[in-house]
Amino acid sequence: MTTAIVVGGGPNGLTAAALLARAGLEVTLLEAADEVGGGTRSEEAILPGLLHDHCSAIHPMAVTSPAHRALDLARHGLRWRQPDVDCVHPLDDGTAGVLLRSVRDTARLLGPDGPRYRRLLEPSVRHWDALSQDVLGPLLRIPSHPLLLARFGLPATLPATVLGRLFSTPRARALWAGVAAHSFRPLSEPLLSAIGLGILAAGHAAGWAVAEGGSQNIARSLERALRSHGGRIHTGVRITHHTQIPPADVTLLDLAPAQIARVYDDRLPSRVRNAYRRFRPGPAAFKVDLAVEEGVPWTNEHARRAGTVHLGGTLAEVARAERDVNRGRMPERPFVLVGQQYLADPGRSAGRVHPVYAYAHVPHGYDGDATEAVLGQFERFAPGTRDRVVGLRTTSPADFAAANPNFAGGDIVTGAETVARLFLGPRPAPDPYSTAVPGVFCCSAATPPGPGAHGMCGAGAAAAALRHLRRRNARAFTAD
Repeated sequence: MTTAIVVGGGPNGLTAAALLARAGLEVTLLEAADEVGGGTRSEEAILPGLLHDHCSAIHPMAVTSPAHRALDLARHGLRWRQPDVDCVHPLDDGTAGVLLRSVRDTARLLGPDGPRYRRLLEPSVRHWDALSQDVLGPLLRIPSHPLLLARFGLPATLPATVLGRLFSTPRARALWAGVAAHSFRPLSEPLLSAIGLGILAAGHAAGWAVAEGGSQNIARSLERALRSHGGRIHTGVRITHHTQIPPADVTLLDLAPAQIARVYDDRLPSRVRNAYRRFRPGPAAFKVDLAVEEGVPWTNEHARRAGTVHLGGTLAEVARAERDVNRGRMPERPFVLVGQQYLADPGRSAGRVHPVYAYAHVPHGYDGDATEAVLGQFERFAPGTRDRVVGLRTTSPADFAAANPNFAGGDIVTGAETVARLFLGPRPAPDPYSTAVPGVFCCSAATPPGPGAHGMCGAGAAAAALRHLRRRNARAFTAD
């Protein structure tokens, strides 16, 4: 029987393993931690019964993931829950950019910018099922839907700061800036709009959903899918050298490029090894989990019903903060992403005390304490938050790295979202998943389409591995 080994049990490793097992391979997944999931885990971090997501939290790209559909994760227990309001970006005057599931309803709240917003998003949202097949994969390939991709790609090539000028109101510009800032990159870089537009289109198509019972249930459903097809999982197995990996027909690595360079050092061609070592890290996250009695007292009413709240002020402020963290400077007012997952999934709360998730963008490897900066952004848009906090826990960049080697320096997106990465993945090559070691593939978030719990990096690597096996078998047949 054809065999596969998958090293690393994050959402991409689990997805790759499940898809290979579904294709009939005998699959074994090796995970260094005591449980699978990587960043897609949840825990009672502060108070009993109060459930916080560890890293991955809000999932606009995962709900419609082709990989999740192929594995029928609903059959394996995954349930999505939607907040009343998807996302809010408040401003100092009490107004806010408000993102609703409907493009039309969002446009209505954007006032004079509404018609422009509709023209920008409606075509992509209407055809998202088809468009996602091209967007959620390598960009250097023949697209399945070239006209749709071209329509999406024209504005996507622009820097986010340039596309933001399409809008005239501060709230529309701020809403756009907050979504584009999910890239962790300077908003002035070319092609940055592709990430923001992809998140918006996917969100309008399926909502900014959360997993019922915590993001851990994404990993659990993937684990069940893998086991249902005969796959095996071994936890507590840390791989530091390729000689520790059992022989297999294909091996997939849910590891950051620098880890692959260490594990396969003497087998990688020098050009690949050097490319993996040079792979640029991204800025870091500094996370603050809060236990808040009665919830955050946001000034803007929409924010009190929003699953996600972006704290960063105007487009210019967000752009300045993202520029600073990418230059290694800690902003006085960092961009902060807030998750109020309990609004969609009330079972995460403990009575009147609610779990609030927040992280700030900080420089790579930042060793300071950003707690006050994060709380300051809360107080800016929700005065009185501190008075309601009954518990708090922080996760520094070093803590993220210690828990998950893929998050080196606190980089939770596994590498800088540069133009080169969008097109080429971790190294220049026709196949971004190939390591140039025959039968060995990278399936981590360093590969297209990048970070998220959508599993599409794992799906792309699994497809590459199956193509390799078909070519190998064809050569063997011809030789016979």
